[in-house]
Amino acid sequence: MRERNELVENMIYQMKKGKAADLDGITIEHLYYSSGIPPCILSKLFNLCMTAGHAPLSFGESYTVPILKNKNSIHCKSITVDDFRGISISPAISKVSEHCI
Repeated sequence: MRERNELVENMIYQMKKGKAADLDGITIEHLYYSSGIPPCILSKLFNLCMTAGHAPLSFGESYTVPILKNKNSIHCKSITVDDFRGISISPAISKVSEHCI
């Protein structure tokens, strides 16, 4: 069991920091700077999910943020939908789960 906790903890430490918070407001930094308890709890959650063959519904939730493709087009009179690209913000905990798998 300790190896699984260490795997989760190592994945948290390897993930990029400074990313946007998910819908719950959790970032990787919350997990990174927390005590050793969250990796233990997450390890148990991930094991339960693997045993049951299901993931929590919130793992599939994300939101999309529109980002302007070209900064010069902001000065144009007409900006269309094609001038934007979307980035998806996924839950931090589901990212950790994906990295562990």
